[in-house]
Amino acid sequence: MGVGRSVGRQVGRQLAPRITDLAPGLTSSFVREALRRAIDGVGPLAPVRESAARQLADHADARDPVQQAVRETVDAHIRFAGASGFATNLGGLVTMALTVPANLSGIAVVQCRMVAAVAHLRGYDLDDPRVHNAILVTTLGEESVHRLVTDLVLPAPPMALATAPVHDRALDDVVSREVARGMVARVTGRRLAATVGRRVPGLGGVVGMGADGWATYKVGSYAERELRPRKAR
Repeated sequence: MGVGRSVGRQVGRQLAPRITDLAPGLTSSFVREALRRAIDGVGPLAPVRESAARQLADHADARDPVQQAVRETVDAHIRFAGASGFATNLGGLVTMALTVPANLSGIAVVQCRMVAAVAHLRGYDLDDPRVHNAILVTTLGEESVHRLVTDLVLPAPPMALATAPVHDRALDDVVSREVARGMVARVTGRRLAATVGRRVPGLGGVVGMGADGWATYKVGSYAERELRPRKAR
């Protein structure tokens, strides 16, 4: 299974730039629309501000209501991601061309919503474009962010982006492109790994559920560490 995952990741990384270059709208419109829906609410998912307010109310008696709300929010989105991964991974390689776009949309909204909720609970302004970029970059995960900062693709990690003195509009396209590539690489890589490693289409849902849940757990943990509480002004 480790070999299958390795092969999947490598193929996903190779495919990601080609897919996003062939469909440039994926880098900007898709990513930004996913973020907008994540914040404003879509389908059964309520707007982030409403959901965060309910979490705070539910944990008003806790020793640290904000931290407890953050933890519960991350846990809930891990479950959402697992459900999305299961539902869109049945069928194996034959249906991958159809299920990858669905899974890409689902996991993008879930992870963006989770990070946005953490940011909101920690005192960040969800109307601020600097915070939007920070949310999107956080979904890439700590390892990818470190690499992109080291390679000077990104100027700084998420919290520094969110608290920068001014909003750099040129950074918007860079963030959208890298997030789109990261999403495509992870999703296509996991689908290929599941197919190569399992060979049994019916098990793809189980593999996808675990992979998407685990990926969302890592993003949530990174958001908790990176987006530290802001002092009230």
